[in-house]
Amino acid sequence: MAKVAILMGSKSDFSVVKPAVSVLKNFGVETEVRVISAHRTPEESHDFSLNAVKNGIEVIICAAGKAAHLGGVIAANTTLPVIGLPVKTDMMGGLDSLLSIVQMPSGIPVATVGVNAGENAGLLALQILGIKYPALAVKLKDYKVKMKEKINSDDAALQTEIEQI
Repeated sequence: MAKVAILMGSKSDFSVVKPAVSVLKNFGVETEVRVISAHRTPEESHDFSLNAVKNGIEVIICAAGKAAHLGGVIAANTTLPVIGLPVKTDMMGGLDSLLSIVQMPSGIPVATVGVNAGENAGLLALQILGIKYPALAVKLKDYKVKMKEKINSDDAALQTEIEQI
């Protein structure tokens, strides 16, 4: 079974992480959700990343705000794909988090989704896993068809509403 780890630098980030957990569970993917801080629990982040493969993890999502070093610290110690999930902050609205995650040094890539975009982090993890698990790729294709059908339905309803003006 596919397994994704979702790490957050603080429990207060859970509201941002929750949509990623939901989308992964809806697709039948096992999740391990942890609070691990790059700065406050460096030993735990180091141990987690070194043992992730052994523990069956295939993709890691790291949610962090402000300095947002968690994804880079984890990526430095594993060959697994790491997805950075920037968390909105009061100071700069999440721009600080986004730039901290997206500007990794050469050799330490961290894929990055938008600020507070937990659902997209989960979907990106699913797309990565879909390479190995064809059943997930099929579910993703069906998911996108349903999105298309909803938009087409919304457009048709809008056109009817406009005709009545």
